[in-house]
Amino acid sequence: MKIQLIHNNYGIYSGEEAVVDRQIALFRQIGYQVFDYRKTTEGLRGTAWGDIKGLLQGFYSPQSVKDIKRIMKDEKPDVVVIHNLYPYISPAILKHIKRAGVPVVMTVHNYRLMCPTGLFMRNARPCELCLEKRNEWNCIRYNCEHSVIKSLGYAGRNWYARITKAYSDNVDVFACITAFQTRKLTEAGFSENKMKVIPNFVDDAIEPSFVRGEYVAVSGRISREKGLDLLLELAQKTPDIEYVFAGTIRPEDKYLLKNVPANCKFLGQLSKDKLADFYISCRFLVIASHWYEGFPMTILDASSYGKATVGPAHAGFLEVIDDKITGLHFKPSNLEDLTEKITKLWNNPDTCMEMGKRAFLKLKETYTNEAVKKQWSDMLSELQA
Repeated sequence: MKIQLIHNNYGIYSGEEAVVDRQIALFRQIGYQVFDYRKTTEGLRGTAWGDIKGLLQGFYSPQSVKDIKRIMKDEKPDVVVIHNLYPYISPAILKHIKRAGVPVVMTVHNYRLMCPTGLFMRNARPCELCLEKRNEWNCIRYNCEHSVIKSLGYAGRNWYARITKAYSDNVDVFACITAFQTRKLTEAGFSENKMKVIPNFVDDAIEPSFVRGEYVAVSGRISREKGLDLLLELAQKTPDIEYVFAGTIRPEDKYLLKNVPANCKFLGQLSKDKLADFYISCRFLVIASHWYEGFPMTILDASSYGKATVGPAHAGFLEVIDDKITGLHFKPSNLEDLTEKITKLWNNPDTCMEMGKRAFLKLKETYTNEAVKKQWSDMLSELQA
């Protein structure tokens, strides 16, 4: 089978790019031929020309349409797998793929088909106004991109894609990473029959040495919407527990670090080897995100080292973390409940280790390339039947 993969890279290598690259490797393991068509915002985002170009080509990219027409004619792929089309590829290419008679699968990483920013978030809290009202005006009204031009452009391109039914009419399968995404897409009017849940995954699952651990781990991007404010308050309320943060802090969120409790340690971005040591030495992982997120790979990373996760009881967290089995849920943005759950798990290290073992078992059964490979193979074969 010949697969044409299409993706607009972000300005900085992100978790989404890592998933795209991992998916390509998975397809090649199965035995498929994979060709990718990519554009990037690297070096252009934030520049006047880059912003103008992105604003216009988010609606229609003449060069991308020309390229895709050529690829359909010359390469004759069996399936096209779409990831991100904004800003320099545009959903305008979809109807030309459809006209060529090639089935389209879209891997849904975020909420961009329903929310102009793709985040379902405003002021670091969940927001579904554009979904509820079926009106992208809210992105402009609340200036969700903190730039009138960008908010206008994001809202406009989503509105145009929605009224022209670019995605709903031309995508054959939406490969969602959580069931939560499928529910939201269905609420937005997309056909439930086109939904398929195929989660993110890790390459393998080698059984770790299960150890007790000496601190609570926080990993990934460290920011306000990720609950940095909540975690610092948590640390103040639990001075006998050490919290170690691995990851970068966004410049706009550094104001939150004015009064960091003594039991918090920030390591910055870690190398692969140091990150492994970081997970091995922790007792469990905590994710305090105010917003929904998509599918945090840090949960799978922690699970691969036999560590449980405490996370908010909303969106995909409810699926990836099994409450009281592979970790604990807490009421989103609720400091009291988070404090109770963290203290409970910290004071019961044996229970914590058992949860970590079950988290690893779930990872092995559900979130490895071997587990996911069959799901992709079966779904793509059905499209060819």
